[in-house]
Amino acid sequence: MHEYTYSEARQRLADLLDQAQREGAVRIRRRDGTIFIIALAQQARSPLDVPGIDVPLTRDEIVELIHDGRRTF
Repeated sequence: MHEYTYSEARQRLADLLDQAQREGAVRIRRRDGTIFIIALAQQARSPLDVPGIDVPLTRDEIVELIHDGRRTF
């Protein structure tokens, strides 16, 4: 994790945010020795938020497959 002085951080905030996104976090140290860590916050995601897939089926074919699957139970 890289560490920057407060003055450096003020001048390059956008760069530091990009670096935190790439590397996970960056450290900023004030003159008085106080250290802050800037880290990318994890966004809450739904477990149902999954990528879609391309299927070469029509809507009617998909509905028919669903109906067939329900008939077997």
